[in-house]
Amino acid sequence: GSKNKQETTEKQAEGFIKDLEQEISEAVDQLKETLNEEFEDLFEADLDPDTAHPELVVCDDGKQVQRSDNRKKCPHNPKRFLKFVCVLGKQSFSSGRFYFEVQIKYMTKWILGVVRESVNRKEAITPSPDEGYWTVAEHKNICVALDKPQVCLSLQSVPEKVGVFVDYEEGLVSFHNVDHATLIYSFTGCSFMEKLCPLFYPGVNDDGKNSGRLIICPVMVGDGIKPTGQVSTLNFN
Repeated sequence: GSKNKQETTEKQAEGFIKDLEQEISEAVDQLKETLNEEFEDLFEADLDPDTAHPELVVCDDGKQVQRSDNRKKCPHNPKRFLKFVCVLGKQSFSSGRFYFEVQIKYMTKWILGVVRESVNRKEAITPSPDEGYWTVAEHKNICVALDKPQVCLSLQSVPEKVGVFVDYEEGLVSFHNVDHATLIYSFTGCSFMEKLCPLFYPGVNDDGKNSGRLIICPVMVGDGIKPTGQVSTLNFN
């Protein structure tokens, strides 16, 4: 009957998701292994203060950003976001695979992901793939994939460190709970036609409750640590 059919379809969907999770986690492992072997293909993942919304403070090391309580006067810059309170990474990518990790511990609100370089930086928008944003958000322990439509994620626990993995040619952006080695969400079948940049959005201070910072972390590889916040742009043949 139709009940059995539905159960079969659900089982197939579960199987598909499990396979996808397995495939992505293997790809991330492979990427980390390759990072271990090939230093020359690494880029530093740095924040670009020229893109930072006036309410954001980017630390001098270029690895940490937090929201301030007041809007500072910033020199006019076409790259700067004026409505969406975010900052981009300095590097942009138009091929290959790349991966970076961000600590969001002690934060009650954040958005992470990648964005098309050409997005409108002066207008207010709702992030979605249609707008050129592939992102995941958390607000007070509720995680949401900002897909179209948005997807509320039922996670065992809110991540403290998120890994973002992009395969440009495959059209894949996936998010991982680094400490638990679990998949948070994947955007699949994306078609990227231009450069992508990492995107970081730290939420409001929230009366000191959200005192954390977004921190680009060193990627742990094998038994060692690569220099802080490396992003890889490796091509796998």
